[in-house]
Formats: sequence, C-alpha cells, structure tokens
Amino acid sequence: MRKLRLRLEFWAFLAAAWIFASLPLETASGLSGWGWRRIAPLTSRHRRAVAQLRRAFPEKPLGECDAIARDMWECLGRTFAEFFHLRELRDSGRVIVENPRELLDRPSPERGFVACAAHQGNWEVAVLGLPRRAPEAAGLYQRIKNPLVDEWVRARRAEFYPGGLLEKSASTGLALMRHARCGGGVAIMSDLRDNLGVSVPFFGSPAPSTPFPALLARALGIPLYAATIVREPGARFRLRLDPVVVPRTGDKQADIEQATANLAAAFEASIRRRPEQWMWAHRRWG
Repeated sequence: MRKLRLRLEFWAFLAAAWIFASLPLETASGLSGWGWRRIAPLTSRHRRAVAQLRRAFPEKPLGECDAIARDMWECLGRTFAEFFHLRELRDSGRVIVENPRELLDRPSPERGFVACAAHQGNWEVAVLGLPRRAPEAAGLYQRIKNPLVDEWVRARRAEFYPGGLLEKSASTGLALMRHARCGGGVAIMSDLRDNLGVSVPFFGSPAPSTPFPALLARALGIPLYAATIVREPGARFRLRLDPVVVPRTGDKQADIEQATANLAAAFEASIRRRPEQWMWAHRRWG
C-alpha cells in the first residue's frame, strides 16, 4: 500500500508538472497562486501560519495576520509553478541582482564564499541570480519524503548548481568545506528550524538555527552573505546579497553563535519588509 501511495503521489505530481510546464510562465504562476490561495487556508497549516504571524507581530490584529497568510499561500503557489520554468527564469533576465559587485569584488576573490537564503519570494531563483563570473556554487539539499518525487526534482535542480547538489548527511559538511576551501561558493537555505543547532533570537523569541554557515565562514575566513529575494509583479525578482558580520575572537563557539544570530537578524529584517513572502507555515520556533 505504501508503494502504491508513493506512486499515486508521483503520478499526480507529474500531471501537475506537465500542466504548469505547458502553460506560459506568468499564466502558470498566476493559476497556481490562485489555487493555493483558495485551498490552503482550509488546512491546519493555515492556522499555524496565522498563529506564528501573531507571535512575530503581536501589534497586528488577527484579520491582518490572516490576510498576510493568504498572500503567503499565493506566493508559495506561484513558487511551485515557477519551478517548472527555472530555465526561462534564468535566461530571460527576470532575476535582477541589485549589487553584483558585492560578490565579484571580494577582498580575496580566489577564495570561496557562503550565501544563505530564506524561504521567501521564490527561493529557487536565488542561485540563478549569482553572477556568471562568480565561483561555481554547490548546494545543500534536503531529501523530499517521496523518493520518486525527490529523484525527479533533484535531477532538475542539479543543473543550476555547477559545484554539485549534495544531500544533507553526516559527510556533507566536509564536502562543502573542501569545495569552499578550493574557491567554490556554497549556497544554503538556512532559515528553517534546526533542533540540533544553536538558539538565536528571531522575531523576539529563541529559534533553533543551523550554525553551519557561520562555522564554515569562520573556519575558512571567507565571507558570509544573506540573500534577500523579493517577488515583483510579472514573475520577476530582485536579489540582494548583504555581508553578515562573522566575529573572529579567541572564543570560537561564541563567534559562531553571534554570526548565526547576525544571519537570523538579516533574515528577520527582510521578512519584516515583506512578511507575505516568507513561509510562515513552517514550525520555526519548535
């Protein structure tokens, strides 16, 4: 029964992939966003999103938090459909990098970098916006529960990570460290809960967060960046890379925790500007 359920899920996913890939980009994005806005608020995840919005913005009334959550679902629906048009997004100039020189003019361009993004706007386009002359980026990949969907999605994501797309495992950290030490870039989604991480402030509450980006940047002496992705009308995006301060004192653990807190603060600042574009349905605080 489990094998049958996985296959049914995969066939349903392939059907959706075929439909959205066959439609023009903006049509697919709008249709999927329309559907998610109407269906997702009927689920328990909508109630969770509203609860977490009220926790993050205690000054906002319930109705406003509910409206933000509905806008969020539309944004997520658009992101789903746009995945099937990543090549077009990359090649059509729909991803504008506001400050490309920040990455290209690093003090030590022969060394690597760590770029961290949050699940906002459309996080799939973050790596698409890296300048062509930037070092080859390697990515960290969280396996999808359905192995059939996972294999299909991973194969299509991999082409956008010339440095490799590595599954999260015990050995992945060493592989990414070797890649960065040799001058490559490392692209990581690092805004979600990590129960084995360090607790840092996020919207006024302690949030378990991965220390790996800060550890990597401090150990190798390479820059750490926070990527902000903003969705604009017409399936267009703005990407900005801002440096994150990584202390380098005699206390390694304290430095890593402070850099992790600095990264979370950068994410929080960008999310506050456009809260409807972040994925509030995730259990960020545990």
